[in-house]
Amino acid sequence: MENSASKEKEAAANEGTARWRCCAVLGAICALIVGLYAWSANSGAFESLGSGAQESYYNLQVRGFRDGHLSVKREAPPALAQHVNDEAWLDAHGLHDLSYYKGKLYLYFGVTPALVLFLPYAALTGHYLLHKDATVLFFSAGFLAGVGLLWAVWRRYFKKSGFWVVVAGTLALGLCNFAPAILGRCDVYEVAISCGQAFTMLALAGIWRALHDAGSRWRWLAASSLAYGLAVGARPSLLLGAVILLVPVFQAWREKGRVWPLLAAAGGPIVLIGVGLMIYNAMRFDNPLEFGQATQMPMTVHQQFRPRFVWYNFVVGFLEPARWTGHFPYAHDTALPMKPAGYWDVDHSFGILTNIPLVWLALAGPIGWRNRPEAERRVLRLFFGAMAVLFGMCALPLVFHDSMCLRYEVEYASPLVLMGAVGMLALESALADRHEWRRAARCGWGLLLVFSVVFNLLATFEMHANYLTVTGDALLRTEKVNEAAVRFQKALGIEANDPEAISGLGHVLMKKGRLDEAISQFQKALQLKPDAQAARNNLGMALAQAGRLDEAILQFQQAVQVNPDSALVHDNLGSALLRRGRLDEAILAFQEALEITPSLATARINLGSALVQQGRVDEGIIQYRRILLVTPNIAEIHNNLGNALLQEGKLDDAISQFQQAVQLNPDYAHAQGSLGRALLQKGRMDEGIAQLQRALQLEPDDEKTRLDLGKAFLQEGAVAQAIPQYQKALELKPADPAIQDVLAWMLATAPEASLRDGSKAVELARQANQETGGEKPVILRILAAAYAQAGQFPEAVEAVQHALRVAQAQSNTALADALQTELKLYQAGSPFHSP
Repeated sequence: MENSASKEKEAAANEGTARWRCCAVLGAICALIVGLYAWSANSGAFESLGSGAQESYYNLQVRGFRDGHLSVKREAPPALAQHVNDEAWLDAHGLHDLSYYKGKLYLYFGVTPALVLFLPYAALTGHYLLHKDATVLFFSAGFLAGVGLLWAVWRRYFKKSGFWVVVAGTLALGLCNFAPAILGRCDVYEVAISCGQAFTMLALAGIWRALHDAGSRWRWLAASSLAYGLAVGARPSLLLGAVILLVPVFQAWREKGRVWPLLAAAGGPIVLIGVGLMIYNAMRFDNPLEFGQATQMPMTVHQQFRPRFVWYNFVVGFLEPARWTGHFPYAHDTALPMKPAGYWDVDHSFGILTNIPLVWLALAGPIGWRNRPEAERRVLRLFFGAMAVLFGMCALPLVFHDSMCLRYEVEYASPLVLMGAVGMLALESALADRHEWRRAARCGWGLLLVFSVVFNLLATFEMHANYLTVTGDALLRTEKVNEAAVRFQKALGIEANDPEAISGLGHVLMKKGRLDEAISQFQKALQLKPDAQAARNNLGMALAQAGRLDEAILQFQQAVQVNPDSALVHDNLGSALLRRGRLDEAILAFQEALEITPSLATARINLGSALVQQGRVDEGIIQYRRILLVTPNIAEIHNNLGNALLQEGKLDDAISQFQQAVQLNPDYAHAQGSLGRALLQKGRMDEGIAQLQRALQLEPDDEKTRLDLGKAFLQEGAVAQAIPQYQKALELKPADPAIQDVLAWMLATAPEASLRDGSKAVELARQANQETGGEKPVILRILAAAYAQAGQFPEAVEAVQHALRVAQAQSNTALADALQTELKLYQAGSPFHSP
């Protein structure tokens, strides 16, 4: 008896030692994975380009709470109402994807992260937490909850599988659900998604305990309900998955137990959280069911959930394999099928069934309850069913959505990977006594695990390159061109053939005016990814800037074919057509842009300009007035409307529009010039001249404004002020006979001797005469005056006689009379000077 007791004691001690060893190994692996999370995490574009953690979106919300209001701690800029759909303007002001309602800014994304992490952290430490650190913490919590579940399942049902299967499952839970990849770009989106993932895994752990602890079932179910309610508070799209809370209730019903207390435990916490969310929404947006999506900026109007997106999203999110190449990081974005009409975008999505083949082991899960006692079989079926339902309910809203991206996939990948890990345990346990089959199975699931882990790690490098590209694009939008170039070059250092980074570098070159190099980069990007709409659109813009309008139009047309729902591309196409003089096609392109995005200001401005150029001035004026009703503070529209009114002869109305344009943007040189010209027409010469001078201070190389100012000075008899304006205009446009002849006339006939220069006048007049064919009587008259001022009177007589013959032939009596007078002066050896 003593020997038996001693052996039992020794066996228990050995088992305890083995358990501690297992825990130590598992703890070390978990620590390594959490460390990898922390190492691979990067702040996204919003945070990395901001002015510190306190300006990150969730911290702005926390600061708002601490100030006693539900809006974020940031004042809405006065011009925001006019730019709620202007993506570039929003990015430049750091307002993208906030909600704007009744003059205040709100956080659209779920409030749970702010309440459970950001606010307590700020209260306890006096500092603010970065989004990337919060994402690491949430993913780590979800991962550790999953490992705890896997350990519990193994200890209770699958001890025959061996500890190393748990190790393999731990690697799968940490490295096979895309979490490492999306940590490469952590912004407000990833915070909400990682928070939702953490709480769904905690809710699943609570359900596990409720299924196995009958005495405390209601407590565990209430905890699970609380966790799932917080998950919904982070990601409302997870709401359908709350049906898993009924699994322990169903178990009690099958066992003839008391159901109502469990229903209260399952529904109470999540219902209370739901009511709290509705009150929160009503206080912010006057609607308990509005989370801020309707007022999320940019406020693009589109239907986000449609049945026709289901198959496309299923293909992209489940079936589409990565593109494998011979260059690092080897696994690249999938080749996407044609998007259905109205579909928004795909952002780095990978088919989970083809790229994480480990999840196919979920099909082995039912093997785990074969040949078991009925009670064990029932509980295993219920828990596995809960995981399957959670997977399906997380995936269901997303397949109806008008976009798909890698961060969305985490929501349904996590429960599916857990099912795959349980499937590994079930398969190992079922083959425990069949050694040959077990070895073969291990080779099979081992290869699936290795492929899935390696793919996720390679995708992490892919996403880091993408992070650099995205932040580079954001820097470009804020005109930080050199910093953007550094980001794109670093991205290309990771992935040399990344079409987005190559296109971004092309955009940098285009900003620097190196158009040929930019065009080469865009073409290279399109060779790698022919459906890259941004690269094709940018190529069109570069070609248009280079004056290659026909080629630009072709690129814009192809970009429209790739994504017919892009208002910006339609607008760019219309602009190129407008410059090419193809007015009918340009008008059609602008109209299509406005059908997609009615508030797109540039498209409506361009449409108005095209209509005015086509002679449909009244329709152009209608377009300008229409957009001013919505966005009254855009100076360019007032300027264009003023020019259209000027064509209609409505001088006073035109002046009023020009004045508003100048008031809105005092640095708008074109508006200053337009106002100056209108004032001159009105006879307000001093004011007009002053406006033209202001315009030239802003844009000294505007040849038209220089000429208009020179003409105004001439009208005032201020030849001394007029001459420098014409001289500068001639520098800007050296071969323009209209400038040459007027300047030659002033230099030849100026009333003040100090202003006259006969030799220069002869040079200019000869050039003008040659360029106009030598038969223009007015230019011949100027040439004659120049010769006379230079003392070349025979040449002056010959030129004026030639001019006289042409004028008489044209029956230009007034000019002929003036030429007769000047002929007599030249024959007498005297030059002609203006009075």
